[in-house]
Formats: sequence, structure tokens, C-alpha cells
Amino acid sequence: MIPRLLSFLCFITLAGPVAAACSGNDLRETLGPEEQATLDEALKDVPFPEGNHWKATRGDETLHLIGTMHLADPRLDAPLERLRDTVQSADLLLLEMTAEDEAALQQRLTLDPTLLLMPDTTLPELLSEEDWAKMSDALTARGLPPFMAARFQPWYVSVVLAVPPCAATTDLSAGGMDAQIEEIAVSADIPRAALEDVETIFGAFAGQSREVQIDMMLSALVDPVISEDLFATLLASYFDEAHAEGWAMSSVLAQRYSPINASAAADIFATMEQELLIDRNRAWIPVLLDATKGNDVVVAAFGAAHLPGSDGVLALLQTEGFTLERLPF
Repeated sequence: MIPRLLSFLCFITLAGPVAAACSGNDLRETLGPEEQATLDEALKDVPFPEGNHWKATRGDETLHLIGTMHLADPRLDAPLERLRDTVQSADLLLLEMTAEDEAALQQRLTLDPTLLLMPDTTLPELLSEEDWAKMSDALTARGLPPFMAARFQPWYVSVVLAVPPCAATTDLSAGGMDAQIEEIAVSADIPRAALEDVETIFGAFAGQSREVQIDMMLSALVDPVISEDLFATLLASYFDEAHAEGWAMSSVLAQRYSPINASAAADIFATMEQELLIDRNRAWIPVLLDATKGNDVVVAAFGAAHLPGSDGVLALLQTEGFTLERLPF
């Protein structure tokens, strides 16, 4: 659960089981003039802003890039069926992490809980009495007793708080698109490999300074209703195949709703964009190029937020000489 939960933060979306338990409104129609202008500027001239399925070709090399959501939703059934032949005809499937990698990380975290715990202090000591009271309420609403969470690393608390209370008891990763694509590959005996070391995402969070982690944690203290709306908004963007808009909306709405000041919220968002998206995108390109050697067709499935932008996987492949073609999703 923890590895997929970390991965899911790269493109926060709404799971099918969550949809049954939660209600939320698409906030894209609620933007004020300044927010709309900010969104329009962010999307101006963004390379490859839309499309969840792309084919990249260079000579005899063929890569299928599938933008996923890491969670389950019944509306994924039709896209998955359309993608079945593509996955089954591949020589190799690349994922952010394989099921075996996820299990290994989960076991490590279970055996060594200190990876998630602060050795020298507690959250009540780091926060004001008022902030800890709000934090306690938010944790309790998600079924996590505050006394149990008091020693958690602040970054991990921010991950927990990213899931609205209505979804707190749901296994968010069960039946997610990545997992279902992997199941298709396993059934067809298609080899699988990971795009990165299993601890990469973990390190992106844990490597932040404690001050940044605390800001991350406090910025996640939004009203549960707003949390549901944020989920619903990004879900709508995903199914519209508008992943650039979804990511840009996240930034705009973070500044609208974050309990911390707008400048700090923007800094946190920029830091996470750099570490969770840009740095990883660039690290994946050699892996993707390597995979095409000896494999006629490679399918790579990863969070849709990695596709767009000048630092997105599609644009980076284009600079390597690949021709990009958008395909039906």
C-alpha cells in the first residue's frame, strides 16, 4: 500500500472504490479571472499537453507510452480492453515498479519501521498546540490515532493527509491501472522490468529537509470537502486525457486552498515537481532507450503527469530523435 500511495501522489486521482465512498465537484469551472490567467499561462506552449497513449518510433525502435492513474476506477475497463493487444504484443513491459518490487519495499518498511519514524522528536513537539490539534482531528478522521502518528516523519503524514477521510479505509492501489496492465503482461508471459530503483519515490520525500516536510504536512490540512473536490477535479482531467491541465490545476488549487502562505505552497509544489517528475523523467530516458535494444516493441506504463511538458517523457524522447504519434486511449 505505501509504495503505491507514494506513487499515486505524482498524479492524485480518484479510485473507483473511492468514487463509491466520496463525492466531489470538478473545480475547473470555478476558477476566478486571476486563477484562469495563471492556468492559461502555465499551459501556454506546453509540448504534448494531452493524450494518454502515444507511440514513439525511431527506425526499427517502437515504444508505446501509456499514461496511467495508479488507482482503480471502473471507467478504466474500456481503455484497458483497448490496450490489451498492445500490451500482449510487447516484447517488454516497463513500469514504475513491478509487483515484486512493491512487495519487497513493503516488506522492508514492515521490518524496519524506523524508515517512517522520527528518532529524535515528535510531531506535537514540532507543531504549535493549535496545529497539532488540527492535525490530530485530521488523522483521527482517517482512522489513524494521533498517538500512533506522533512519531511519523512529516512527509509521510502529508501522504496520509492527501487521501480524503471518505477514502481512508480503501485500498487505493487495488486494481489500479498499472496493476491491471501488469496482470495482462503476466498472463501473456511478457517480461517486466522497473523504470527505476524501487526506493526512488521514497527518497524523493524522505530527502527533504524537516522544515520542508513540515510545510508539506501543514499544506495538506485542507477541509475534507475540499480534499474530495481536488480528487474529483484531477480525475476529470485524467479521463479528459488533459494531463498537463490536471497538473497545472493542482498548482493553482494548492495556492487557493493551502493553509500555509501561497509562496510556501508554490515552493513546495515546485520542489515536488522537480523531484517527482522532472528528475525521474530524465532518469527514465536512458532506461527506455536501453530497453529498445533487442526488443522490437516496448510498452512503458507510468503516471500520466510524466507525459507532458518540455521536461516530460514525450518531449525528451523527441529530442532523442523519436517521432511521436498520439493513439486512441
